[in-house]
Amino acid sequence: MDLRLLLAAPTEAERAAVDAFLGEMTASHNGAGPARDVDGRAVHGGHDVRDQRHLLLPALEHVQARIGWISEGALGYISERLTVPPADAYGVASFYGLLSLEPLPPRVLHVCDDIVCQCRGANELIDALEQEIGPEGTDAGGSTWLRSPCLGQCDRAPAALLIEAGACPRELAMAPTRDGDAVAALRGEQVKVVAEPPVPEQDGAGSWLVRRVSVVDPRSLHDYRARGGYDSLRRAMALGPQKVIREVKESGLMGRGGAAFPTGVKWEAVAQQPAQPHYLICNADESEPGTFKDRVLLEGDPYSVIEAMTIAAYATNCAHGYIYLRGEYPLALEILEEAIATARLHGYLGEDILRSRFSFDIEIRRGAGAYICGEETAIFNSIEGFRGEPRSKPPFPVERGLFGMPTVVNNAETLVNVLEILRVGGREFARTGTEKSTGTRLFCLSGHVARPGVYEAPFGQTLGELLARAGGVPDGRALQAVLLGGAAGGFVRADELDMPLTFEDVRAAGATLGSGVVVAFDETVDLRRMVQRIAAFMRDESCGQCTPCRVGTVRQEEALARLVSGQTRGSVGDELALLDELAVCMRDSSICGLGQTAASALSSAISRLGLFKEEVS
Repeated sequence: MDLRLLLAAPTEAERAAVDAFLGEMTASHNGAGPARDVDGRAVHGGHDVRDQRHLLLPALEHVQARIGWISEGALGYISERLTVPPADAYGVASFYGLLSLEPLPPRVLHVCDDIVCQCRGANELIDALEQEIGPEGTDAGGSTWLRSPCLGQCDRAPAALLIEAGACPRELAMAPTRDGDAVAALRGEQVKVVAEPPVPEQDGAGSWLVRRVSVVDPRSLHDYRARGGYDSLRRAMALGPQKVIREVKESGLMGRGGAAFPTGVKWEAVAQQPAQPHYLICNADESEPGTFKDRVLLEGDPYSVIEAMTIAAYATNCAHGYIYLRGEYPLALEILEEAIATARLHGYLGEDILRSRFSFDIEIRRGAGAYICGEETAIFNSIEGFRGEPRSKPPFPVERGLFGMPTVVNNAETLVNVLEILRVGGREFARTGTEKSTGTRLFCLSGHVARPGVYEAPFGQTLGELLARAGGVPDGRALQAVLLGGAAGGFVRADELDMPLTFEDVRAAGATLGSGVVVAFDETVDLRRMVQRIAAFMRDESCGQCTPCRVGTVRQEEALARLVSGQTRGSVGDELALLDELAVCMRDSSICGLGQTAASALSSAISRLGLFKEEVS
């Protein structure tokens, strides 16, 4: 196929940025040698170059980091280097929120204005930036600020992410962000961020998953091994792959990312597939508003994730693994890169791990600001260099996943549970929790609680008990509602705090645990504005692939805006009926979980909290 490349030429800086990542051109058809055979038709090296399409997103990210935006010339040069049609490359570049196809100043502050940060002062922070710097997008001497959806720093809200492009790019998660610090950062001044520990209760009692967080040096392999690190991997190799899977199945471990699929069943299905190679993906793209537990594990105990991935790979015969890391987590990236290199140096990754003849290695792939890429098949497309759009199922990932091969996908919390399963045994692990919800769960408490952070609790603890551990609502204010499961979850009332937090009990109550989000709203919050923000989030994050979600999220936001403003089309009852119809349509006919749950929070606010009931009466 002949590529029709863009006419714009890259600048020397853009060309250098691409070459620094992809290397100097070597394929003959890219100008490094004779391009054609004697018959004028043969092109050599094309297959090798086309096999590099999976480098498209990292190459775009590399240009964004060094130049500050992706020009037509840079896009065309990347297309030429990877033999990707420019239209395809544009489709990928325009898909992600952290990539810009329009010029931006080299210093950009992304300020979260999502639901949790609004509860903790984001609106006041934005007001201060508008007064000191100017409206959103204003170029103030090489700096600007932009509104952002959730940045995964909800325990430290309000949050912002500073990105400085250049030869030595810099990223800094600023949480909590004070007005003066935000302005100072945009003016190029050094800012020191002091945050509270992410695990408020670190006494070791009842903690399996976070017992090392904030206790050991996350960069030290020695510290990790001194507290039981790699004991579980040694036990796994003593048991053998089949017995490891048996232990995981006996534990009753369910996925902690939201779908709650039995982990052992998934592993067994991949292990039995004859096609090779098998792949393993740690889904660390937690973009659900209110979620930050995987960030805490990756920043505070990275070797536990690496060890757990190695065990999963051993059990399922995977030779290569990916950590698909959220793009807004610069500290996690830094710590993980160092930990992976150290583990490889000491024989815990790479060839012949622990002299077992088993080889496995891990590669980090960064997301670039797309909520939908938390969906497992969207991750495949993103890694392969396509738009991060979900795939239809079947075939399922255990049969045809990444690069068309059998693939295991688990999130970080799910994987780290495996270390405890192998330490105590599957049956002993299952003694904690309930019959259908075994083990412990990490909950992300934020919003109007006195001590936000990650709390580990055995399944069965009530919502009220969990909120009490976080200090309850501060300043004596009354609790209005709790959002369980994030934007894709649902609201529960203040009189439902005796709800046991298990998969079965929450499901029976018409709610969901989702990714462990627990956002508390006190009596001062205008819940109408909050559900508006959630509706706007769903509209923005819809990939647009299927009509029910692409159109439904827009119509949902429009109807909600009319209700909030009082300018309804027909009666309030008519608008509520329309919202209900849209919810059914999206739930029943969308391709993936985003569309299927895009109306969940709003529907629960209307039915459970009685939102707009005064207007109806």
